[in-house]
Amino acid sequence: MTAKKPGFARHYLRYSTGNLLVILAGLVSFPILTRLLDNTQYGILNYYDSWVLMAVAFGKLGAQHAIMRFYPHGGDAGRLRAFSTNLYFFPLAVSISVWALLCVGLIFTDAATGLRQSWMFWLAMVSAPLLVFSSLTETVLRITENSHLVMWSRIGWRWLEVLTMVGAVVWLQHTAVAAYGGKLLAAMLVILFYLYWVRRNLGVSRASFEKSSIKEGLIYGLPLVANEMIAVAFVLLDRIMIKGIIGSFEAVGIYSIGASLAMQVNFFTNITMFEAFMPMANRLYATEGAAAVRALKVRVLVPMTYALFGVATLLWCFGTDAVIALSGHAKSASGPVFAAVGAIYALQPILMVAGYGLLLEKRTLKVLALTSSSLAINAALNILWIPTYGVMGAVYATAVSSGAYAIATCVWVPRELLKLPELRVVATAGLLGVAAIIAIPAFNLFALSPGWPRLLVGGSTVGAVYAIAVLLLDARVRAMLRDLLVSWRGRVASRMQAT
Repeated sequence: MTAKKPGFARHYLRYSTGNLLVILAGLVSFPILTRLLDNTQYGILNYYDSWVLMAVAFGKLGAQHAIMRFYPHGGDAGRLRAFSTNLYFFPLAVSISVWALLCVGLIFTDAATGLRQSWMFWLAMVSAPLLVFSSLTETVLRITENSHLVMWSRIGWRWLEVLTMVGAVVWLQHTAVAAYGGKLLAAMLVILFYLYWVRRNLGVSRASFEKSSIKEGLIYGLPLVANEMIAVAFVLLDRIMIKGIIGSFEAVGIYSIGASLAMQVNFFTNITMFEAFMPMANRLYATEGAAAVRALKVRVLVPMTYALFGVATLLWCFGTDAVIALSGHAKSASGPVFAAVGAIYALQPILMVAGYGLLLEKRTLKVLALTSSSLAINAALNILWIPTYGVMGAVYATAVSSGAYAIATCVWVPRELLKLPELRVVATAGLLGVAAIIAIPAFNLFALSPGWPRLLVGGSTVGAVYAIAVLLLDARVRAMLRDLLVSWRGRVASRMQAT
């Protein structure tokens, strides 16, 4: 774990490559599952999956945050053993123990009352501790900068999941139970690899048990447990309120199809960026101070703002075509959900990077207050708008609450850490996006059949015109692209010489 680590660019390349292939796996499985499962079955699958996410967020006890914050970089074997004993194995043992007691309690309750939980419920219960273990292990891999292992394990897991879920639905039943059973099988196979890695790299010792280390980790991590649960509640709340207000799993399925596809956008635009950005920002803040973090933001925000405005434009214009292409005309009602929520998820990271800093100063309670307020806004607007606008009411609520959270992050962050994107960059990217959104319907551009024809022709044309316009209007982007090409050619030449 103490070997020389790759640089930021290589880590970002690995995470982006891994996440891109994970998204590709989703694009393969998504149209198959949405065609084989009706809206009700897909809604059930997504409903239980959301509850599992909530259970896992609680079950980790904030240990993933403590692992990320208190890992002993450069520590000797004793310090590493103490770290893994107190901040990895101890919370994992507590989590599994609580889960086991809960299972026993449910079994006895069912026996006493004559109730019977569904197969779907028990599959979800079994998956929870497996996902807690995998999440904590991946956090250790990330903080030790084993990005290559993270990349390959994610790719392997997701593609195994495609094979097992689709295989179970095709060969067993067109039901949510079959799909989730296949998903659980894939998780078990990957967890065998994680167990092997943990056994070889993480030590545990009773002599290394330290109450002070556990207390420190809990004080830092527990507010972020609530924060993570609230973040998961954003995923869960819309489904629950749609089901409660509209009263139909079909409506849940319509929303879930669009929102789930939008989460793939979030996975690539938001999570990938922060996986590469956060470790570097933390290191710079600890070693060089706030000015270095602001300088990093300047370098990141220019290309990021242009790229994410372009993604949001394409989603807004062709999101419905993507849903039709992937899932068929029967699922076209989910198109507006994907287009709007996907655009929101594409733009939000711009302000989140600009306002990143509360965690650097360990202001976890402020982060918790922000996410709690955003969730309250989302719930209130769902109550107000779902009866009036149906499924799209939840979309509007998501847009307002997500925007409020991002803006409030920038308002609350200390001024020395705030670095907003340049007004010129935002104005240029925004005007190009608005021009495309207005021009396509106004001039009846790309009057092709909805689905693949319009998505491929229109999406590639608008994307290319947007990229060319950005390169023509901003010399800094041209310089960045030129530097990347020179660097790539240098690496290729050095490898050819080595062979």
